Amino acid sequence: MMKTFKIAVYPGDGIGGEVTDQAVRVLQRVQDQSGGFALELTHLPWGAAYWDETGRVVPDDFLEILRGFDAILLGAIGEPRRIPDHVTLEPLIRIRQTFDQYACVRPSRLYPGVRSPLAVPGASKVDLVVVRENSEGEYVNNGGRFKVGEPEEFALQTAIHTRKGIERILRFGFELARKRRKRLTMATKSNAQRYGFVLWDEVLEELRGEYGDVEADKQHIDAAVMNFVRRPETFDVVVGSNLFGDILTDIGGLVGGGLGLAPSANINPERKAPSLFEPVHGSAPDIAGQGIANPVATILGAAMMLEWLGLEAEAERIRRAVAATLVRGIGTPDLGGTLKTAEMADAVINELKDD
Repeated sequence: MMKTFKIAVYPGDGIGGEVTDQAVRVLQRVQDQSGGFALELTHLPWGAAYWDETGRVVPDDFLEILRGFDAILLGAIGEPRRIPDHVTLEPLIRIRQTFDQYACVRPSRLYPGVRSPLAVPGASKVDLVVVRENSEGEYVNNGGRFKVGEPEEFALQTAIHTRKGIERILRFGFELARKRRKRLTMATKSNAQRYGFVLWDEVLEELRGEYGDVEADKQHIDAAVMNFVRRPETFDVVVGSNLFGDILTDIGGLVGGGLGLAPSANINPERKAPSLFEPVHGSAPDIAGQGIANPVATILGAAMMLEWLGLEAEAERIRRAVAATLVRGIGTPDLGGTLKTAEMADAVINELKDD
């Protein structure tokens, strides 16, 4: 019996619709080639256009709408020229927290045929995954602004780090490292943040003995940022708080050839709610509508979605097709090429092979 998966397609703003359209084309080709599964796609017209019509970027019941899907494929959100970023980003944060998508998994790999922006000996060996704690930390809406508009105005923003949250994301990272090269690095800042990140340090030490087969260390976030640039090949799995993981994944995407190649998965490991898959990059309003955005990050995000749904062979076919395309040295302008968005997707589709 053919398995059907219900997928919410949330293109969003800017280039989000452009890259999502191409990822859907790739998914449909893989579906046609396989014949063993079906994707029931529902497109959700939310974002800046919805704001223009209703004064909101999503409907009030958007979480209940999304809860009925097996997975969510997101393009990008944000239209800063019209809507404050914190307004457009709020639904994404609420999705992550309400659906307990506490593991944000962001791989960074420098594919053959892609030029690294780094001129260091290990630049060609970039193959790492940042695991970002996605449910608490610095992105919890905890605080406020006081004496607004007065000279004494101040803002209070308090991060929340729980033992449960730290332990489960570190365990997720350790288990992932076991499947890869058995190295884990935790980003901390316990020399300055003496409560939250001392707790992170302590939990790492408590878990270290359970994962004796994994080489584990910790680096202060400033040192980790420097080492992502100086010796990126030394990293395998990197675990960080919500903010630290956010920072490291932008750098990781860059050293892996650019954000146009960097996918992201926001996972509920217990599968009690839908997980969300997206590119790391934003809505890029400066190039929206020009047809030059790189769709590969979204295509790779779609591959991560298929893998999460249990379609590992189909996900691997997409990754192989992307690699076969990039090794030819072609690409969109961000990769130094001349292809349009749809042409890049065409190239990937042409490389898809039946198993």
